[in-house]
Amino acid sequence: MPNENNLKYSIILPAHNEEKFIGNALESIVNQTYLPMELIVVDDNSSDSTAEIIREFVEKYPFIQTIDSGNPSEAHEPGTKIVNAFYKGFEKLNPNWDVIAKLDADVILPPDYFEKIIQTFQSDKKTGIAGGIAMIEENGNWVYEKIGNKKQVRGPFKSYSKDCFEKIGGLKKSIGWDTVDELLARYYGFDVKVLPELQVKLQKPTGKNYQKIHSEKTGEGFYKMDYGFWISLIASLKASSNKKSFSVLISMLKGYYKARQNSHSKIVTKEEGKFIRSYRWKGILNRLVNRA
Repeated sequence: MPNENNLKYSIILPAHNEEKFIGNALESIVNQTYLPMELIVVDDNSSDSTAEIIREFVEKYPFIQTIDSGNPSEAHEPGTKIVNAFYKGFEKLNPNWDVIAKLDADVILPPDYFEKIIQTFQSDKKTGIAGGIAMIEENGNWVYEKIGNKKQVRGPFKSYSKDCFEKIGGLKKSIGWDTVDELLARYYGFDVKVLPELQVKLQKPTGKNYQKIHSEKTGEGFYKMDYGFWISLIASLKASSNKKSFSVLISMLKGYYKARQNSHSKIVTKEEGKFIRSYRWKGILNRLVNRA
């Protein structure tokens, strides 16, 4: 068990119509070997029994509280809406945290998840972001979800040191928030640590409820992160290949061009954008060299 000198961590968990999953998610949090200082569950305009399930845990565990997002929209899209709900919880957060975690309402964490995450931050002060890997159920078995890359901490279970969170400007209220955060963390000299032994079960596959919308929004995110056309094309081709769907490629490029035509604001500065493109090109070239 961690001792009193360990870093204190808090969790914010946005939830929208998660009655099938949130009980398991909360159960996995309250069974952690190292409990959070605070867990704030943000009910984001749920119309099912999500709120009732949350209240059962609030009544039983004093470190859990719940608030309403105040967002009247019933649409649940990736990006802005999720981050807005996160910040509703952030406004109520006790400021004395050392590490902050953003979780999705369908995750099931291994019991020692946060004990090992906190140990990672504590043992290496350069660690800015840390997390495990995502598993999904296929034919009765839990397997690695093959999207993104294994060097990236997935959005459903990200933890940040306070210094890193503040340096990167927190979470961007935009699609792409869970990619640009790691790029900016590296820009500001922090490390991103993926702990493959910490297997987080996702009770529903990523983008299951909004795949087409998600693909277009991802393309929009490429523009906002200042990838430029060629990196955006390569990233879209990779996603299309992983999903085995040509329509994913078309949707992502459509999202990119819509954002460019509408002159959407970038979510990074020019210098940050320059670093991001350089970092992405180095990664692409390294993969090509390793395959040769």
